[in-house]
Amino acid sequence: MTPPPREPRPAGQPQVVLLEKRGKFLVGDPFFEPGQQISIGKPPAKARAGKLALIAAPGGGARNARAKILRLLGSPNIARNVVEALMLDRGLRRRFPKKVLAAAEAARLHPHPEPQRRDLRDLVTFTIDPTTAKDFDDAISAERLSPTRTRIWVHIADVSAFVRPGDPVDNEARRRATSVYVPGAVEPMLPEALSNDACSLVPGEDRLAVTAELEFEDGALAASSFYRSLIRSDKRLSYEDVDQIFAGEAEAEDPWREPLAAAREVSAALEAARRAGGAALAIESVEPEFAFDLQGHVADSVASVQTESHRLIEHLMIAANSAVATLCCERAIPTLYRIHERPESESVQRLLDQLASLDVATPPAAEHISSADAGEVVAAASLAVDEHVKRTGVARMGLTYLVLRSLRQARYSPDNLGHAGLGLSNYCHFTSPIRRYPDLLCHRALLSAVGFDEKPPRADELDEAAVWTSERERDAIRTERIADSIAGSFLLERRLMERGPDEPFEGEVTGLINAGIFISFDGGAHEGFLPVRRIKGDWWDLNEQGTIMTGSRTGTTIRFGDRLKVKVDRIDTARGRVDLVLAEEPDAR
Repeated sequence: MTPPPREPRPAGQPQVVLLEKRGKFLVGDPFFEPGQQISIGKPPAKARAGKLALIAAPGGGARNARAKILRLLGSPNIARNVVEALMLDRGLRRRFPKKVLAAAEAARLHPHPEPQRRDLRDLVTFTIDPTTAKDFDDAISAERLSPTRTRIWVHIADVSAFVRPGDPVDNEARRRATSVYVPGAVEPMLPEALSNDACSLVPGEDRLAVTAELEFEDGALAASSFYRSLIRSDKRLSYEDVDQIFAGEAEAEDPWREPLAAAREVSAALEAARRAGGAALAIESVEPEFAFDLQGHVADSVASVQTESHRLIEHLMIAANSAVATLCCERAIPTLYRIHERPESESVQRLLDQLASLDVATPPAAEHISSADAGEVVAAASLAVDEHVKRTGVARMGLTYLVLRSLRQARYSPDNLGHAGLGLSNYCHFTSPIRRYPDLLCHRALLSAVGFDEKPPRADELDEAAVWTSERERDAIRTERIADSIAGSFLLERRLMERGPDEPFEGEVTGLINAGIFISFDGGAHEGFLPVRRIKGDWWDLNEQGTIMTGSRTGTTIRFGDRLKVKVDRIDTARGRVDLVLAEEPDAR
């Protein structure tokens, strides 16, 4: 995955440097971005040249000001050190203030009392999460009421019972706004006493929850209610466990066999309705998951592909989020909505032109696409891309990228503007309050709406909260993408040592710009950049749609989805960037 460009560094933010020896003194070379050497003041005794360090920028503007080393971070040749350094360099604290830790521990022992809590501990309940998950903020129960009617309980950790408005934990959670997940580490929104303990719906333990009780008739939501509850999860299931059951490779056990089957039926009906509606996007993403050895080196990676078990949880969470947003909207309770505005007409038309240039069948559209129709056209185009990829077996990454580029970015807002990507009029984030601050605000709004002792968010503060949490989310995504690229680069170095640097890879073109070609290779595990100046024997021109490069002398074309043989030319692990060269010339056509 190619990392995004680095945004300007906030003034005064600590910076990671690589220590170097200059005469009798140590200096620091900025590690993640170009910059001038920085003079280091009196270093700690363990500071050594060739190691990473977090420094405070020289202050006061004095001519001979020197930076202070805040933390030593180890060798830049160890992937875990570099990922940790990245988080610090991007302003993540990596530690909680002592008063926040003390407040979290006090809240863990003495949560906010609520006499109206409903006891659901006798209800069969289970969680479905990644194998590596440590914080479980959602659990499921299900029951068939009739051949056409099913009740689903979506239990979400009652974080609002532990984190009260304005307390030290709440202030710190608001400042962080989101957890940041990078390979081998996490920057949590909440201290571990809450995120991994009191608020985590682990099996066999009584836990405080907020429950959305949803009844579905033939796959459509027929009734909903919301309340505080006391639950006990009976079983922790992983996505892999559930997929094996769905594939007939393993047996579901009692007492959660029937509830899982009922939840599966509702999820399938919701997915069918979503596709039949024609307004929701059909986009599949693949995310890398990295494993580290005891020394901190990247040992392996696997592609996390969305399977039926992922979709089961996704559809049920979307249903709960939409039901909560609908209630808050109907009762005019101030909250943060998750909005995804319709794409701009010009972006949709460009997408259709790009797909047509690649011989992807495009949906019918008016010559001038209206704003009202833009979302439906993109949704239909995403289905066409999905069908094209399944038929041809190529270009999923590149074509999905084109679809995503045509969309506006989802964000938080106190105004309910709908979610075009999901085709929903009402939507919020409610199901992950352990790791997202907007979800915690939605909990407070919901609980106040249904009569519990909670104050809803103040309407005059929501505009600022929407901007802040949206910015923090985007920054977290950038950090996670860069960290994935860094871990992937270290793994690629390791694999090149094992297989030899001259062994070519088969790659697939995933993007084109005037300067070169982005190529996914090694089965999609890595992405690199092939500069056009490194392609000998021709001059290359990019078409207007940005989808095809043509050699001006030979007429040879390079298109999205084309297969090319490449070799790795250079790896920049600090920036997660891989430069490629062609192992053989592209076929003329």
